[in-house]
Amino acid sequence: MMLARRPLVAVGTTAALVVLQALIDPTGLLVLAGWPGGAPQAQLWWPLARYVVFLPVLFVVVWWCAVRAGARFWTMTAGVTLAILLAQAATAFAMTGDPLFAGWAASYVAAKAVPSALIVAGVTRIAAGPRTLELRTPENLCADCGRLHKLPRKARRLPLRETGIVWPYAVLLGAIAPLAAGTWWTTVVYTEWVPAPRIDHGAFAVISGMVLLAGFAYLSMRWMRRRVDGALAIWLGALVAGGMLGIVQGAVAIVVDNGFDGDIWGLMATYTFVAEGLSFGAAVGWIPAVAMWTADRIRARRAAKTPEDVETPDQAPRSAARTAVLTAVAAFAVIAVATGGVTAVRAATRPTTTALDVPAGFLRADGDMITDGSGNQVLLRGVNVNQLVDFYQPRASVPATRPLTEADFTAMASYGFNVVRLGISWSSLEPARGEYSQAYLDRIAQAVAWAKAHGIRVVIDMHQDGWSNIAATDADVCRPGTDPMWGYDGAPVWATVSDGAPRCEFQGRDISPAGDRAFEHFYFDTDGIQTALVKAWGVVADQFKGDPAVAGYDLLNEPGFGETAPVTTSQQLGRFYDRAISEIRSVGSPQMIFLEPSILWSGLGFDTGPRPGFTSDSNLVFSPHLYAESITMDRGLGLPPFVSIERQFELATRTADQYGVPLWSGEYGYWGDSADVQQRLVRFADQEDARVLGSAYWVWKQACGDPQNGIGPTGNGLIPQSCTTGDDVAPNMDLLSVLSRAYPQTAPGRVHTLHAESSNPYSTTAPWTKMTMSGSTSTRSCDLAVWIPGITKPTVTSTGVTDTALTQVSGGWRYTGCAEGKYSVTTG
Repeated sequence: MMLARRPLVAVGTTAALVVLQALIDPTGLLVLAGWPGGAPQAQLWWPLARYVVFLPVLFVVVWWCAVRAGARFWTMTAGVTLAILLAQAATAFAMTGDPLFAGWAASYVAAKAVPSALIVAGVTRIAAGPRTLELRTPENLCADCGRLHKLPRKARRLPLRETGIVWPYAVLLGAIAPLAAGTWWTTVVYTEWVPAPRIDHGAFAVISGMVLLAGFAYLSMRWMRRRVDGALAIWLGALVAGGMLGIVQGAVAIVVDNGFDGDIWGLMATYTFVAEGLSFGAAVGWIPAVAMWTADRIRARRAAKTPEDVETPDQAPRSAARTAVLTAVAAFAVIAVATGGVTAVRAATRPTTTALDVPAGFLRADGDMITDGSGNQVLLRGVNVNQLVDFYQPRASVPATRPLTEADFTAMASYGFNVVRLGISWSSLEPARGEYSQAYLDRIAQAVAWAKAHGIRVVIDMHQDGWSNIAATDADVCRPGTDPMWGYDGAPVWATVSDGAPRCEFQGRDISPAGDRAFEHFYFDTDGIQTALVKAWGVVADQFKGDPAVAGYDLLNEPGFGETAPVTTSQQLGRFYDRAISEIRSVGSPQMIFLEPSILWSGLGFDTGPRPGFTSDSNLVFSPHLYAESITMDRGLGLPPFVSIERQFELATRTADQYGVPLWSGEYGYWGDSADVQQRLVRFADQEDARVLGSAYWVWKQACGDPQNGIGPTGNGLIPQSCTTGDDVAPNMDLLSVLSRAYPQTAPGRVHTLHAESSNPYSTTAPWTKMTMSGSTSTRSCDLAVWIPGITKPTVTSTGVTDTALTQVSGGWRYTGCAEGKYSVTTG
């Protein structure tokens, strides 16, 4: 009765916990299997997978673990953790068909799995009671195996599976780790010297990662086998070993990666390491477990034939090792076939990308730089322009946007800006399905023409916030903990499918049941919604394919995470990007594609986006929004920074390097009204210069009626608006003085060092005219162009630069010249 009661209690507690969490959590994101609202969609697979796959796998594995490992609190905790991770992996596999991705996706529920496992194990321990077991040792595990064949099968199962030999299975776990490294060990947390079986990090990382994993597996498997019945001991040992490796990785990273240098990145990184380690052990631990089960079955058959065939203690390790090797070969074959099959399916279903030579005059991605195709590096520095975005209007009498005129571009050029990230709205572009507004396309074209006339390039950004500009209505019943939300901007009404989920927000607009459901429908292309946006991009690209003033296309602003990250934010987001890129290339548009990770990057300071190789196109730019210490979740909750400004630059650089593309931040700033806004901006500028990067500040102008502005005396932005008169007020020169600092707009070859500073460190509005830079070029180029702000003629010295000229332009000066070999420029 005790053996039956324990799994019943465990499964019952798990089910009760699932139900209780779903009732408490209004979003469905913070629990094992939540229900944020909305009508069920039985005709679709992805909404059901989270229940018809997740829950059965969860309950079956919890039952199994309760029977085999439920006698002790800690083994049961490990068992329930395994059950949750496997349920998540099975669900991700059902939704994607990618086994390795599905295993890695389980890491996203580690923060839910461990607390839930502790609760279930605790209740099970109290309600079902302990089971008294003799601690198994090599001496008593199989003392009389020769006569076991005479016993009933159930009676002989336990000792047959407990040989006491674990090292072959531990070695096997370590040996297969590099096979999955392309999925588990490619996130931004992994830096040099962190032990991980990641091939591109060199021999030390691979060997040390494998050795540590095998060593921890030996210790944990040995411990588990003396306390847990059957092959489950090996599987749980693999789970624990992955977590132990993660702890060591976190400790190493704290040392080599300055883990607590102005933030709590050390803790965030360690959590990520542990989560990935646990998911690896859960998803791959079946391989050594099968090896152990196979070895026991072979041993049982030999024992059943004749007692004389029973292996001696010195023979057992060799037999186990042979079985482990054979199982490893089989596992490698299974994983290779599965992975290869997935790759083949992707290749067969992926739209072909037309290879285009980028014509002269168009910018392009060249390795880790943006260049002009003539051997010159180009730094794109400027601002966001939101004046063409179709925002929700909270107050009928107050416009949500400000008019966009040529005067805006005249002013932007006077601050040295050479790029704008121009936000556009799908809702204005395609107000009715399949009907594109030529009038709106003409407005975009007019803005591009104005920019071009003032030497400014344009990144066209398909902007969205909260998915659409639909606001909550009286019909939306918000659960406790959430509030009715305004609309914002993005998709048209016909492309907004929320199944009746409430338009309510939890800790901000980006966690909303209605918005999350709409994003989920988009990612899985319900009724062709994603296909429609892909086609819309083809329309835009066809309009501007011949205009070099358009630097590129930002395919989707801050993509939401839907309801099933990372299936959405990695696999499905990459699928959308690949389709949109193919559509853009199919109309002959050669411009760069700016790729954003999900909104999680803006909210947390880091994230994992589409995996490298999601597209065959190479003219790409990685474009995260670097909002560290600004609108991130930590600051909103009053916590220490998860990621500092300096750290986020490093993490973004690592990610761009993984993609093999340049880095360009499409948004940053928005540090509010605190006294240290300029201090943070100066730190940002120092990092940007040190890494020779460009970016676009948020935002040029923000209307008083913009839903992101709230209700206040002025409209936010670099050029504020008086909410009383509607007119411009004095520009934010404390910010503009930093943003308009001296920098090389175009530089021959490559810029190696760059630093700018204020002409008067005691003034927050003094122009930043002081700059030093160095570069080198293999061929002579006369395209050096340096922007210097201010009305006073600056002093410029240089080496390796000839045919120089200093010309006064609106708002500052332009220094030009020819360079060959190594060169440097100093202004002051």
